[in-house]
Amino acid sequence: MIIAGEYSFNNGKEYIKKHYQKHLEEIIAVIRRINSGQHITKKSEEKTMPGKMLYNPKTLNLSFKKEFFNLGWQPVRIKCDYPREYYTNGYLPKKIQGAPFREMDYIKDELGVEVQFGKYAFMVYNVSAKMTIFRNLGHIVTGVEIVPIKQFADNMSTGVSYFEQFVWDLEQRGISNIDIPVLILGIDSTLNMKQKSLNLK
Repeated sequence: MIIAGEYSFNNGKEYIKKHYQKHLEEIIAVIRRINSGQHITKKSEEKTMPGKMLYNPKTLNLSFKKEFFNLGWQPVRIKCDYPREYYTNGYLPKKIQGAPFREMDYIKDELGVEVQFGKYAFMVYNVSAKMTIFRNLGHIVTGVEIVPIKQFADNMSTGVSYFEQFVWDLEQRGISNIDIPVLILGIDSTLNMKQKSLNLK
């Protein structure tokens, strides 16, 4: 796969290049090792594209997981202890089943990475909430969000969001004083376009 776009949110690129250059090189290497052509395995059942073969986010995620694990990156899961004092008087909620948690895909030396092939809300949550939470809890100081370029997302199931929309919304939102530096990388298949020089090194 290739890096087709980059967006430095709250000076994320500058911060990561200064403090995590070696880690950034590992992230770039992971992306380049993914053979996207091996993941055109999902047959569409949607009315708008019946029978079309699409990229499979599940197997793509597994490939990213394997490559990151090989380089020593690990997921970090934190337990959510939900407060109970905010229920209104007299309200008795049922016990929440299971152990609620939040998890970051990969962390190494306080640099967090999220790979997102899901709906738009998950991309926004990762950068605007999850990464800040993990910073506040002492697990990361900065992060990288890896998302598909629209051209790549168009060959996945309907509803997968993409780099261009994500960046536009972040630019209109602006930066809050609680936001951490995040580098957002838009990726595409080598089948779609040639590698561009993005001056990441």
